[in-house]
Amino acid sequence: MPTQVGIAAVAVAFVAVLAMMLGAAAATMVAAVVVVVLGTWWWGGSTEVEPQYSGAKIEGDVVTLDFVKKMMDDFKNQKCLHKRYAFQIVLQMRKMLRSQPSLVDINVPDGSHFTVCGDVHGQFYDLINIFELNGLPSEENPYLFNGDFVDRGSFSVEVILTLFALKCMCPSAIYLARGNHESRSMNKIYGFEGEVRSKLSEKFVELFAEVFCCLPLAHVINQKVFVVHGGLFSVDGVKLSDIKAIDRFCEPPEEGLMCELLWSDPQPFPGRGPSKRGVGLSFGADVTRKFLQDNNLDLIVRSHEVKDEGYEIEHDGKLITIFSAPNYCDQMGNKGAYIRFEAPDLKPNIVTFSAVPHPDVKPMAYANNFLRMFQ
Repeated sequence: MPTQVGIAAVAVAFVAVLAMMLGAAAATMVAAVVVVVLGTWWWGGSTEVEPQYSGAKIEGDVVTLDFVKKMMDDFKNQKCLHKRYAFQIVLQMRKMLRSQPSLVDINVPDGSHFTVCGDVHGQFYDLINIFELNGLPSEENPYLFNGDFVDRGSFSVEVILTLFALKCMCPSAIYLARGNHESRSMNKIYGFEGEVRSKLSEKFVELFAEVFCCLPLAHVINQKVFVVHGGLFSVDGVKLSDIKAIDRFCEPPEEGLMCELLWSDPQPFPGRGPSKRGVGLSFGADVTRKFLQDNNLDLIVRSHEVKDEGYEIEHDGKLITIFSAPNYCDQMGNKGAYIRFEAPDLKPNIVTFSAVPHPDVKPMAYANNFLRMFQ
């Protein structure tokens, strides 16, 4: 049997020959296909699609709307996506995200709208409800999901594959930001790692961890609205260029700008204080105001905290927390919410919604309860 390294070497040589015969442009297109196909084989081995498999299928290397709809319907009926197609989606995401900056600028044309969602936390059936209420992501109906896609809820694999497939289908239809739960340490404790092992395989644990390290840390909408999962910083004077310069391709550190972006929370009094979480910090309205002034921004949107109504407006109207996991962990009784911005004024229109039924699988069903004792 040929080794994986040997086959990779043959593929590289094949692309080099094509470059000489057809030119660099054609060879580049072929190389992109080779990367996905070879990568799928490399991670998935010789995973064949069994004749009896009746689920969603990717034809070639193109993720289509029909595929995404079929996959979502299968997930709603508790059917699995074949590992071969799951590998293909995650590998395409890794390639796509690697080329993005740590701070992504989003342009919403006048007369268009843009939706921002907060934490989903593995609540797949509530994610589907968002799409039923507000429409599927598309170029005309773009979304930003602001981190914490996984953990706690027991349908995290379905959530992440849906979001990733939508991004592969149309990159400008959906933007994804990293949350504090897109990390190995959190996934090991709060369920995603165990769920991935159960529904997919051990190889996917490593692959998802690698892709999570590629997720951008923050977004700016029309140079006006700063969107980040957690919050602001322990020092004044941080500029957007400083965020863009962060080397994010790692597990989150325990201090510094990246840590604070993912972990910090607002507080009702001025100044800064220690975080109730033990990581990051708490920051007041004066800190928010100074950051907005320094960067010529109008508003901060963040997530990271459950809110009774699904949202909270703080800091003199300059900071909105948005949380999109209603009845969080089947216990909290909270609403979920999302924000719909209309350009050019980008006035936030907040829509709230209630939880919908889901199959009888408890939250944290895949969590590591032994490790949780030490948290």
